[in-house]
Parts: sequence; structure tokens; C-alpha cells
Amino acid sequence: MQQLTMLITAEGNWVLPESEEFLAALGDPEPDYDAVGFAVRNLGFVKFQLLDRIVTEIELCPRNVDLRALLALEKLLGEVGTNLFRIKYLNGEWHSEISSSAEHTIARVRELCAPVFEAPTSERFHIEERDPAVLFSQAQRNEGLGPMAMKWRVAFGHFDTGVMAFAGRHDMLPRSVLLTFEDNNTRPILRFMGGAQRWGGEHYRLDGVGQPIENMPDKEYGAWCSQFYKSVAQSGQPRFDLVTAQMEYHAEPGKPRRTRIYERLLLPWRTESGETLVTSFAKLVPGKSGANLELAGSDNSSARKVPKSS
Repeated sequence: MQQLTMLITAEGNWVLPESEEFLAALGDPEPDYDAVGFAVRNLGFVKFQLLDRIVTEIELCPRNVDLRALLALEKLLGEVGTNLFRIKYLNGEWHSEISSSAEHTIARVRELCAPVFEAPTSERFHIEERDPAVLFSQAQRNEGLGPMAMKWRVAFGHFDTGVMAFAGRHDMLPRSVLLTFEDNNTRPILRFMGGAQRWGGEHYRLDGVGQPIENMPDKEYGAWCSQFYKSVAQSGQPRFDLVTAQMEYHAEPGKPRRTRIYERLLLPWRTESGETLVTSFAKLVPGKSGANLELAGSDNSSARKVPKSS
């Protein structure tokens, strides 16, 4: 059996076992132990094996894998061309999964390596997490935010110009936002904001493009949103929420905050060049948003008070 074995370091570099580059990354020039196993279990290395051009095997310890190593792995998986993919991962004990799709394998590895995300608490903003699978159901895939969720699913998260055109045809573009990332997916940068997003003022929709999302006029809201965008980019998984937010309308200076309740779908995308994007599509909950509404609260018990869309 022909076999090729390579390793990805925590920094995302490819090295061969027992090579000088591997030993330098290991930090031990003369290991007298299973150096490859140690590097995978403890140092965030990913072991990559091509078995007779039929099976690609990936071995990793998800809690230790750095995003740089994950991106390097994803790039090769998209090019390897084998029929089967086996993931071996350490989570208390070793587990093994097999897939016949590179796209599914990439999504599963992302899911395994995603850090646990806890929604930030705020007196002004409240989140009620929903299951994105609801949008893929027969009942909702053709209404509300469902068509956009299905577009992401059938495209395997691959982004092209047709994505925004699709959003336009389904009247989702006005309340959409598109972001890219700098610094290894840790800093969301605004690239597009739909025309119905008027809370930041007309100038922000133009001047904010190319700026970190935290720099929006309502900086507390920007910092709060930024954490959700980063978690979606890192996990590679969609997020669907009911949001209650007290918004500062900079388009209407001097007026009090207005509470908005909306459904929000965050989707992670990858471009042909490997760039990560996140889109946000929002839908106001009819009859639930207005200037006189009070925020539903800031502790966990407030989830019972949040009005739900029908």
C-alpha cells in the first residue's frame, strides 16, 4: 500500500515526520518517544495520511487545534481527490468517523474544533438561540430566512457573486450585512450593509465599509455583534437567533433608543481564494418592534418573556 504521511504544525506549516522541520517544531531534536503522537495529542498538530489514493485519514485532538492549522488542512482537503475521508479525533478517548465528501469532512472538522461559545450578556441586547435546522425543514425552507439557509446548504458554504443576487431576488438584501476578517478570523470588517439598515445613519452605510464592525456609531452594539460573527467564522456553522435589541438610532439624533426584535441568520462562507466571509440576514418580527417596547431583561430568566414569532 502506498502511503503518504504529513503533519500540520499549530502555525499551519506542513512538515514530514522525522524531518528537521518537524523536530524543530516539536522542540526536541532527539525524541525517544512517539513524537508524532505526542505532537498531535499535546501540541495541536494535525496528522494527515493519504492511503493508496483511496482514503484520506486525519488525526487530531480538536481542543488543541489552532485556526491556522485548520485552514491549512481545509485547503488540502479541497484538492486531495480521494473517495473516502476518515477523521480520528481524541475527545476523552479516540473516536473515528468516515465520510465520502470533502465538504462534509471540512464541516465536521470545523464543528469538532469550534470553541465553546457562550452568548455575551447585556442589559441592552438579548438573544434567544434557535436551531438552524428548522430553516432546512420542508415547512420553512421556502419562506422567511429559509431560502437563504438552503442556498448556503446546497452551495456547501462556497461564496460567489450569485449569493447576493439570490438575496436580492428574495428581498433579503435590504437587511443584510457582509463581513470579511483580518488577523486569522478574529476581527470582522464591514464590506456591505443593506439600504434598510438605517439605524447607524446614512453616512455610516458608506463610510463604515472597510472598517472594523466594532467602530460602528453604537459601539456597544458593534462589540456585541462582533463576538457572534467571530464565533460563526471559527465554527463554520450557521447560527439562527431571535434578537431583542435597544438600538441607538444615529439617523435620528436626540431621540430615545428604540427596541427592535428580529430574527437573524448568520452564515459562514468560503471564497475560491480561501477567504472567510460571514453574512447576516435579518427579518423583523411583525408587530413586535417599536419605540415603546421595553427590553425583555438581561438575565437568563428573561428568555421566557421574549415574544416569539409565529
